[in-house]
Amino acid sequence: MTTYSIVLGRERHVFQDLKSVLACASPLKSGDVLAGIAASSNERRVAARYLLADMPLKTFLEDLVIPYEVDEVSRLIIDRHDWMAFAPVSHMTVGEFRDWLLSYDATSEKLLAIAPGLTPEMVAAVSKIMRNHDLITVAGKCKVVTAFRSTIGLPGRLSSRLQPNHPTDDPEGVAGSTLDGLLYGIGDAVIGINPATDNLEACTRLMVLFDRLRERFDIPTQSCVLTHVTTSIKAIEAGAPLDLVFQSIAGSEAANKGFGVDLAILREGQQAALSMKRGTVGNNVMYLETGQGSALSADAHHGVDEQTVETRAYAVARELNPLLVNTVVGFIGPEYLFDAKQIIRAGLEDHFCGKLLGVPMGVDVCYTNHAEADQDDMDNLMVLLTVAGVSFLIAVPGADDVMLNYQSLSYHDIVGLRHQFNRPPAPEFEAWLHRMGMLDQTGRLAPASASGAFSRNLLSYRASA
Repeated sequence: MTTYSIVLGRERHVFQDLKSVLACASPLKSGDVLAGIAASSNERRVAARYLLADMPLKTFLEDLVIPYEVDEVSRLIIDRHDWMAFAPVSHMTVGEFRDWLLSYDATSEKLLAIAPGLTPEMVAAVSKIMRNHDLITVAGKCKVVTAFRSTIGLPGRLSSRLQPNHPTDDPEGVAGSTLDGLLYGIGDAVIGINPATDNLEACTRLMVLFDRLRERFDIPTQSCVLTHVTTSIKAIEAGAPLDLVFQSIAGSEAANKGFGVDLAILREGQQAALSMKRGTVGNNVMYLETGQGSALSADAHHGVDEQTVETRAYAVARELNPLLVNTVVGFIGPEYLFDAKQIIRAGLEDHFCGKLLGVPMGVDVCYTNHAEADQDDMDNLMVLLTVAGVSFLIAVPGADDVMLNYQSLSYHDIVGLRHQFNRPPAPEFEAWLHRMGMLDQTGRLAPASASGAFSRNLLSYRASA
C-alpha cells in the first residue's frame, strides 16, 4: 500500500493510500461525507486532483483499492484486463489520458477498441479531473450497440424504458400504463416493471401479460419483470415467456452479496436467458441496474468513494454482455446525493464511466421527494444526457412512480427530447411506429394519432381478454 503526498502552496497534503486520493479528488458528495472519506477542504480536493493528474494509468493495475485476495470484483477486473487493448494509452498519466479523450484523435472506433483495456478505477480517476462538459463531450463519442428484438445505442437515437409500475400489480392497471406509453412511442429499449409482489407466480403473471400484448400488436421490443435473478431462473425453468433477466449489481463482492448474488449466480442467469433464444436481432439478454451509494448503504464500500465503487459495478456488467444497464441516479436518497448539483454530476459521471468501459449505459433521471431537487433539475439532466448520447432513459406515467414513490421522467419528456434533438427510437421500433401510423412524415409523433385506427385498437385492448 503506497502513501501519496503533494505540496500545494505552503501546505503538504498526505494521503494514506490510493483510495484516499480518489475519494478526496471527487466532487462533493453527501455519501462520501457520511462515510468520513470526503476531502476536508477545497484545497485538499485540488491537491488530490493534482496527484491524480500526474499518476500513471498503470498505477491502477498495481495498487488496488480493494485487495485482489478478498474481493471477486477486484479479481474480475484484473483477470479480464486486456493488455493489448490497453497498449495505446498505457504510457499515459491520468491527465494525459483526459487530454487525449478530448482530442480529435480519440474517435468512436478507438474508444471502443481500448475499452477492454481500461479498468473502472482508471475511468473513475479521469472523470474526477473533468468538468461536466468534458464528460458530455467524451461520452458523446462512445458508441456501444446492443440488440435483442430492437437495436439500442446507435448514434443519433434515443431509446426509452416504459415503466408501468402499479402498487398492486393489477393487470388492467399495468396494461393501461403500458398502452398509454406505447401511444407516446415509448418502450423501444424495454417494457420493464418493478413488481410489487416479488414471487414466482406474480412475476410469471406479469411476464405472460407483456408477452401477450407484444405478440398481439407485433411490437419489436422486449419485456422485463425486475425480479431477483434467482426468481427469473425459476421462471425460465417453468417455461415462462421471459425475455431479459434483471438484477441490481454493485462494485464489491460484499455489496453484491447484500443483493443476494455473486458472479456465478449472475452468469447462471445469463446462460438461462440465452437458452430461451427469444431474441430476433441480437442475443444480449441481461438488464442490470446500479446507483451511487448502494455499496455504502450496505456498509460494503471498503472505504472507497461512492463514485469509484459505482464504476466498479460496470466491470460486473461488462462481464455479462447486457442489453441494458442504467444508474438510478437519485433514487437512493439525499444521504448519498444531497441536492440537484450532486445528482446531475453523478448522472453525467455514471454515463461517462459506463460508456467508456463499453457498457450500454442508460440513466433513470430521478430524485426522491426529500432531496433538494425538483423536476426542473431533472429537465436539466435529461437534456444534458441526451446531448451526451445516452443509450436510453426511463419514463413513467406523469413522471411520478406511484409504486416506488419517487420522481422520474414522463412519457411526454421522451417525446419532447426526440423532437427537439431529432433522436428517433430504435430502428425496428421506429419502423413499427410508422407501420402503425403513429409517426408523421417527418418522423415525429403524429398529433392526431389518438384518433387513428391503430390507436383505437390499442386502447380497446384488455389484459384479461
